[in-house]
Amino acid sequence: MSAVSPGSLVTGLMAGVGMALLSGVADAGSMPENLTFLEKPVTSEQIALGNDVYAEFCASCHGTNLEGQENWRRRLDTGRMPAPPHDASGHTWRHSDRELFAMTRFGVGAVVPGYESDMPAFEDVLSDEEIIAVLGYIKSVWPDEERAFQHNLNPKDGMAK
Repeated sequence: MSAVSPGSLVTGLMAGVGMALLSGVADAGSMPENLTFLEKPVTSEQIALGNDVYAEFCASCHGTNLEGQENWRRRLDTGRMPAPPHDASGHTWRHSDRELFAMTRFGVGAVVPGYESDMPAFEDVLSDEEIIAVLGYIKSVWPDEERAFQHNLNPKDGMAK
């Protein structure tokens, strides 16, 4: 049996912590309880897929850590708003699952008619399963209070509890 040096142990632990932070959720044991999307449980596999899809299609605007663009509350020279954060500091958790899905699939104008946004519709880019996975991933990083607030919006949006 070979000895493990303290340096390699620390390096290995730090790499593991870094990967957990990058993925949003370290493992199924750290998944939030009762995480759902459209009243269906979100799995750790969906969160992993959502993390990958988010990194490829969303992070360039909404930030690697869901932090949004700088000065996201201030209009750009174009008159449009910058990409908001998807973490607890933003307002994503103030929208129901149906609204979040519609905005992602069809564009913000699907929920706010006439609203012009730089966010494209992903209808022809992502499958419904990929959109649900991304939104599940985003919800998985919210604190319990924001997740509960958002969950309570769903029945008000015509969804059966």
